Amino acid sequence: MTADTASAAKTGPSRSEIDQTLRAILRDVLGLDQAQVDGFDGETGLFGHLPELDSMAVAGLLTEIEDRLDIIIEDEDVDGEMLESYGGLLAFTEAKVVEG
Repeated sequence: MTADTASAAKTGPSRSEIDQTLRAILRDVLGLDQAQVDGFDGETGLFGHLPELDSMAVAGLLTEIEDRLDIIIEDEDVDGEMLESYGGLLAFTEAKVVEG
């Protein structure tokens, strides 16, 4: 294991890597265009704004986030605020990755 590998293993994915993974998950799970997902910023509305993200899609989205980022999302972690905007979902996901 190199020093870079050890550092990456200790700290987990970077903020940029989490952002790119989350964008890929939204694209894949919701069937969104890459250009649309690339245009998301912190204020981009998600739940209630994207017709593709309905209550049924939320479960698939959260499961895919858990699988791809190797985290666990408890039921009590899920609230409307974290799904309201892309920035909220990204901040939540980053916190869960740091939490381990």
